[in-house]
Amino acid sequence: MNGSVHSSSSAVDIKLKRGPAGLGFNIVGGVDQQYVVNDSGIYVSKIKEDGAAGLDGRLQEGDKILAINGVVLEDRTHKDAVELFRRAGEYVELRVLKKSSHHMNGPTGSQPDHDSSSPSSSSSSTLGILAVLAGAAAIFAFIYMRHLKKHF
Repeated sequence: MNGSVHSSSSAVDIKLKRGPAGLGFNIVGGVDQQYVVNDSGIYVSKIKEDGAAGLDGRLQEGDKILAINGVVLEDRTHKDAVELFRRAGEYVELRVLKKSSHHMNGPTGSQPDHDSSSPSSSSSSTLGILAVLAGAAAIFAFIYMRHLKKHF
Protein backbone atom coordinates (compact mmCIF):
# COMPACT_ATOMS: atom_id res chain seq x y z
CA MET A 1 0.00 0.00 0.00
CA ASN A 2 1.18 3.51 -0.78
CA GLY A 3 -0.41 5.33 2.13
CA SER A 4 -3.09 5.46 4.72
CA VAL A 5 -6.83 5.97 4.94
CA HIS A 6 -8.63 8.10 7.54
CA SER A 7 -12.40 8.23 7.54
CA SER A 8 -14.13 11.51 8.34
CA SER A 9 -17.94 11.58 7.97
CA SER A 10 -18.54 10.41 4.38
CA ALA A 11 -15.15 11.50 3.03
CA VAL A 12 -11.96 9.46 3.01
CA ASP A 13 -8.34 10.66 2.94
CA ILE A 14 -6.08 8.71 0.60
CA LYS A 15 -2.35 9.36 0.43
CA LEU A 16 -0.58 8.19 -2.74
CA LYS A 17 3.04 8.22 -3.83
CA ARG A 18 3.39 9.37 -7.42
CA GLY A 19 4.82 6.60 -9.61
CA PRO A 20 6.86 6.74 -12.83
CA ALA A 21 3.65 7.27 -14.82
CA GLY A 22 2.15 9.77 -12.38
CA LEU A 23 -0.79 9.03 -10.10
CA GLY A 24 -2.37 6.61 -12.57
CA PHE A 25 -5.89 7.95 -12.98
CA ASN A 26 -7.88 10.33 -15.17
CA ILE A 27 -10.35 12.97 -14.07
CA VAL A 28 -13.44 14.60 -15.54
CA GLY A 29 -15.61 17.47 -14.37
CA GLY A 30 -15.19 21.06 -13.34
CA VAL A 31 -17.33 24.16 -13.67
CA ASP A 32 -16.66 24.20 -17.42
CA GLN A 33 -17.53 20.53 -18.12
CA GLN A 34 -20.05 19.22 -15.62
CA TYR A 35 -19.91 15.41 -15.33
CA VAL A 36 -22.69 14.89 -12.78
CA VAL A 37 -26.06 16.63 -13.01
CA ASN A 38 -26.02 19.84 -10.92
CA ASP A 39 -22.49 19.17 -9.66
CA SER A 40 -19.33 20.79 -11.02
CA GLY A 41 -17.03 18.58 -8.93
CA ILE A 42 -13.99 16.64 -10.11
CA TYR A 43 -14.49 12.88 -10.55
CA VAL A 44 -12.23 9.90 -11.22
CA SER A 45 -13.08 8.64 -14.71
CA LYS A 46 -10.45 5.93 -15.21
CA ILE A 47 -7.98 4.06 -13.03
CA LYS A 48 -4.87 2.68 -14.71
CA GLU A 49 -4.25 -0.81 -13.27
CA ASP A 50 -0.48 -0.46 -13.16
CA GLY A 51 -0.47 3.15 -11.90
CA ALA A 52 -0.11 4.35 -8.31
CA ALA A 53 -3.88 4.54 -7.69
CA GLY A 54 -4.55 1.16 -9.32
CA LEU A 55 -1.86 -0.61 -7.32
CA ASP A 56 -3.07 1.05 -4.11
CA GLY A 57 -6.65 -0.08 -4.79
CA ARG A 58 -8.65 2.43 -2.73
CA LEU A 59 -9.51 5.07 -5.31
CA GLN A 60 -12.32 3.93 -7.64
CA GLU A 61 -13.84 5.17 -10.87
CA GLY A 62 -16.74 7.47 -10.01
CA ASP A 63 -15.20 8.74 -6.75
CA LYS A 64 -15.43 12.51 -6.29
CA ILE A 65 -12.17 14.24 -5.39
CA LEU A 66 -12.94 16.99 -2.89
CA ALA A 67 -9.39 18.25 -2.28
CA ILE A 68 -5.78 17.62 -3.20
CA ASN A 69 -3.10 18.35 -0.59
CA GLY A 70 -5.66 20.41 1.32
CA VAL A 71 -6.66 22.54 -1.70
CA VAL A 72 -10.42 22.31 -2.25
CA LEU A 73 -11.44 21.51 -5.84
CA GLU A 74 -14.91 23.03 -5.60
CA ASP A 75 -15.73 25.70 -8.23
CA ARG A 76 -12.62 25.05 -10.31
CA THR A 77 -12.33 24.55 -14.05
CA HIS A 78 -11.13 21.21 -15.37
CA LYS A 79 -7.85 22.80 -16.47
CA ASP A 80 -7.24 24.30 -13.00
CA ALA A 81 -7.80 20.91 -11.38
CA VAL A 82 -5.40 19.22 -13.81
CA GLU A 83 -2.73 21.81 -12.99
CA LEU A 84 -3.16 21.20 -9.26
CA PHE A 85 -2.59 17.48 -9.83
CA ARG A 86 0.45 18.12 -12.00
CA ARG A 87 2.08 20.38 -9.38
CA ALA A 88 1.10 18.29 -6.35
CA GLY A 89 4.48 16.72 -5.70
CA GLU A 90 5.63 13.14 -5.07
CA TYR A 91 3.27 12.44 -2.15
CA VAL A 92 -0.32 13.45 -2.80
CA GLU A 93 -3.11 13.47 -0.24
CA LEU A 94 -6.61 13.26 -1.67
CA ARG A 95 -9.86 13.94 0.16
CA VAL A 96 -12.35 11.68 -1.62
CA LEU A 97 -16.11 11.19 -1.47
CA LYS A 98 -16.62 7.53 -2.32
CA LYS A 99 -18.81 6.67 -5.31
CA SER A 100 -22.56 6.59 -4.80
CA SER A 101 -25.51 6.71 -7.17
CA HIS A 102 -24.91 10.00 -8.98
CA HIS A 103 -26.85 11.04 -12.06
CA MET A 104 -24.10 10.95 -14.65
CA ASN A 105 -24.14 13.32 -17.59
CA GLY A 106 -20.82 12.54 -19.15
CA PRO A 107 -18.59 15.47 -20.05
CA THR A 108 -20.57 18.41 -21.42
CA GLY A 109 -17.55 19.97 -23.11
CA SER A 110 -15.43 18.55 -25.89
CA GLN A 111 -12.36 18.07 -23.71
CA PRO A 112 -11.24 14.50 -23.02
CA ASP A 113 -10.29 13.20 -19.59
CA HIS A 114 -6.98 14.77 -18.54
CA ASP A 115 -4.21 12.41 -19.47
CA SER A 116 -6.44 10.27 -21.72
CA SER A 117 -5.41 9.24 -25.21
CA SER A 118 -8.57 7.45 -26.36
CA PRO A 119 -12.14 8.65 -26.96
CA SER A 120 -14.96 7.74 -24.62
CA SER A 121 -16.19 4.20 -25.20
CA SER A 122 -19.78 5.23 -24.39
CA SER A 123 -19.74 7.75 -27.28
CA SER A 124 -18.40 5.10 -29.63
CA SER A 125 -20.97 2.50 -28.57
CA THR A 126 -23.81 5.02 -28.92
CA LEU A 127 -22.74 5.83 -32.47
CA GLY A 128 -22.49 2.12 -33.26
CA ILE A 129 -26.01 1.50 -31.99
CA LEU A 130 -27.34 4.42 -34.03
CA ALA A 131 -25.62 3.09 -37.17
CA VAL A 132 -27.17 -0.37 -36.67
CA LEU A 133 -30.62 1.12 -36.11
CA ALA A 134 -30.29 3.32 -39.23
CA GLY A 135 -29.27 0.29 -41.29
CA ALA A 136 -32.19 -1.76 -39.99
CA ALA A 137 -34.61 1.09 -40.77
CA ALA A 138 -33.25 1.34 -44.32
CA ILE A 139 -33.68 -2.43 -44.89
CA PHE A 140 -37.20 -2.34 -43.46
CA ALA A 141 -38.12 0.62 -45.69
CA PHE A 142 -36.73 -1.15 -48.79
CA ILE A 143 -38.70 -4.34 -48.06
CA TYR A 144 -41.86 -2.35 -47.32
CA MET A 145 -41.59 -0.37 -50.59
CA ARG A 146 -41.08 -3.58 -52.62
CA HIS A 147 -44.12 -5.06 -50.90
CA LEU A 148 -46.24 -1.99 -51.83
CA LYS A 149 -45.22 -2.18 -55.51
CA LYS A 150 -46.46 -5.77 -55.76
CA HIS A 151 -50.01 -4.77 -54.73
CA PHE A 152 -50.53 -1.95 -57.26
